[in-house]
Parts: sequence; structure tokens; C-alpha cells
Amino acid sequence: MILTYPVKECDEMKLTDRARSFFRDHAADYLVMILGAAVYALSVDFFTAPNNIAPGGVTGISTMLNYLFFLPIGGVSLILNIPLFIWGAVENGARFMLRTMIAVALVSVFIDTFSLLGIAYSGDKIIASIFGGILSGTGLGLIFLRGGSTGGTDIIARNLNRRLPYISIGSIVLISDAVVVAFSAIVYGSIENALYAVIAIFTSSKLIDAVVFGLSRDNGKLLIIITSKPDAVSDIITGREDRGVTLISAKGGYTKSDLGVILCAVRPHDAYRVRSAVTETDDKAFIITATATAISGNGFSNLSTFS
Repeated sequence: MILTYPVKECDEMKLTDRARSFFRDHAADYLVMILGAAVYALSVDFFTAPNNIAPGGVTGISTMLNYLFFLPIGGVSLILNIPLFIWGAVENGARFMLRTMIAVALVSVFIDTFSLLGIAYSGDKIIASIFGGILSGTGLGLIFLRGGSTGGTDIIARNLNRRLPYISIGSIVLISDAVVVAFSAIVYGSIENALYAVIAIFTSSKLIDAVVFGLSRDNGKLLIIITSKPDAVSDIITGREDRGVTLISAKGGYTKSDLGVILCAVRPHDAYRVRSAVTETDDKAFIITATATAISGNGFSNLSTFS
């Protein structure tokens, strides 16, 4: 028996299959991002904001505006990020900005929701800055791990780095945070509050590294991509994603057709973007993602560290 379906019904079935495939492939990512946004919001509402600690970035600016004018931290953060979203979309494309917009919206909602609970730590400010940094770093690490970001200085740093490649993204973020921390000393009228912010930023950075890179900064992901469009796939990885690749000629064992095998080593938080770029170019590509416990060479650790 041969079953036939009207064209409209076939189109609807294809759309349903695509929706199911999207949910299956991305549900775990968004669940982790939701968890990360909630943890990050807890760091702001329970530790840093109640103790007048503004640990850099747009959230730090929003924390100071909340102190001065009683404005909601989450809502102000979202508003401040809107022009940055537009700039980021122009520079990197709307598709690239999607996860950042979702992450920022989640963080903003959680911050303003948790603030309604009225629960905050009001003891030793050193403890507040340390635990604020721990929660902040853990939350941001989870978001970064799944291909998102919290906007703000992340967007500024990435866009400026595209135009000024001789200045690293880390340096731009560090300078931006330093400016915000310096202003916090003026706003709160205390140099100590700025020093507490430095403790929170330092602690947060260490936790981000631990979540994203693991215990070793040499950790990464090795993508093994088998595709019938090796040139197009390698071009988008090296071009738009700015990652290096190694291209190997191969032949399918069953089909005997000519294929390309692409090897690409990336940081864990870059793996999602590279996979997305590959499937965008070749939706039939076969991708193996393996954990690499030590990567050395250009873009990773110096070769001399392993000698």
C-alpha cells in the first residue's frame, strides 16, 4: 500500500518535524541557560546589590542606578542592553545575537523577581563579595557553556575586537569593568566598596573558568566534521567563527562518495556556535564532538608548557 499526502499536509508535517528536532537539539541548552540566569540573579539580589557592590558591566551600572534612583536592576539592565543588541546584530548577525538576547531577558526577569522576596545577606561584606562572585561566576559559566552571554561589555568587547583585533576581548572587558568599579567608589562614597567589587570580579572570573574550561584551561572540544561540502563548511568556520581547521580528504565506506573530514579544536563555550555554523551550511553533516583534556598551540596553551 502506498500512502500519499496532500502538499499542504506534507509541508505541515515537515514543519512539525523541524520543531521537534529543534526542541530535541536545543532544549538542554536553554534549560542550562535558565539555571545559569537564576544563579546569576541570586548573586545580585542576595549578595552584591544589598551590600552596595557593583562588580562591573551593565549589571554594575544598573546596581548603582538602583542605589541612586531606586530603579529596578533587571529592567534597567535590559533597557541598557537594547542599543548593544542592535549593534551586536549589525556586527555579528541576528542569529548570533539570539541566545544573548534570551539570556539577558532571563537574567533581567530573575533579578527583578528575586528582589521581591526581600531576602538578602547583610553581614560581612568580604563574605558577600566572595559568595556573590561564586554565584555570579557559576551562573555566567553555565550561560557561556551553552553559547549564550549576558550582553553588556561582552558585546562591546567582541565588536571592538573585530575592528581592533590587536586588543584582546579580555583586555576590553577588564578596562570596562575597571571604569564601572571606579565610578562605584564615587557613587557609594567609599573606596572599600570598589575593593569589594574587585574581589567579586576576581572570584567570578575563576568560577567562570572552572565551569567553562574545567580544572585546566587547556581543556577544549575537538569537532570531527564529515561533510560533502568541505570547502563551504571550512570557509564559514574560519571566516565567521574565526576558528582554525584542518581539512582531510576522505571517501565514504558505503557510498564510495568523496567527502571531507574537518578537524576543529575550540574552547567549550565556542563549540555550540561552530556546530550551528556547520549545520547551517550542511544540514546533513556528521559531527563528532569529543572532549580534549589538553590542547596546545596557537590559540591555546604554549607548546613549551608541555615540554
